[in-house]
Amino acid sequence: MQVLKNLFQVGGDINGITFDVPDALWNDGNSYILKTAEGLIMFDCGCGDTMEQIFSNMRYWDLSPDEIRYCVLTHPHYDHAGGAHILKKRGVKLVAIGETADAVASGDERCCGYLYHKTFTPVTVDQLVKDGEKFSLLGVEMEAMHLPGHSMGCTAFLFEWTGKKIVISGDVIGTLMVGDFGWDGSIDFDKKIYTESLRRFAKVDSDIMLPGHGMIYFHKPRWRVEQALNSALMQWR
Repeated sequence: MQVLKNLFQVGGDINGITFDVPDALWNDGNSYILKTAEGLIMFDCGCGDTMEQIFSNMRYWDLSPDEIRYCVLTHPHYDHAGGAHILKKRGVKLVAIGETADAVASGDERCCGYLYHKTFTPVTVDQLVKDGEKFSLLGVEMEAMHLPGHSMGCTAFLFEWTGKKIVISGDVIGTLMVGDFGWDGSIDFDKKIYTESLRRFAKVDSDIMLPGHGMIYFHKPRWRVEQALNSALMQWR
């Protein structure tokens, strides 16, 4: 599914773009591809069991899986990073904040394989980024924003594309289908820290927010973040 020119959603079972097992949603988080003149950047990579579906979706849009140069991970949960080891074997460089890198390197309960009755395959991140760090991938300037709470590794990534400010939000914001927050069964879920992350995120303006599950927010994403912050302040204090 093309979001903007050269920006695509290529995975995500809530939308029916990918499919893992019968009667199971949330097994495969949203995956996005940004096409640049120097190659492809992927954001999250799904559970791994749908990787061939993701590649097939890419080929429909004339995007070669062989041209993926980087995969940026929003957090270490299985449904978002379970396929990272597959990409790594293909020579793709993984980018993440330290907390996510540490979790995927160990493949422990922070990766939440238990939720899916699967085992997370450990993988090493190639490029570490820090909160507030501005960095460049294939000529695209990005900024990392560490927003822990859903997991301690949760990170949003912001960049400009075709004149619009894009934010890849992962599971910092929940879908309207099930509430305002990301799933609260993580080993390292923390309401107080999550609330502070939402408070910080609610000050960020963007044009389009690409979430970890469900539909993309094309209209005033900040309003959605403010809604989630309001719910956190009412429910969690």
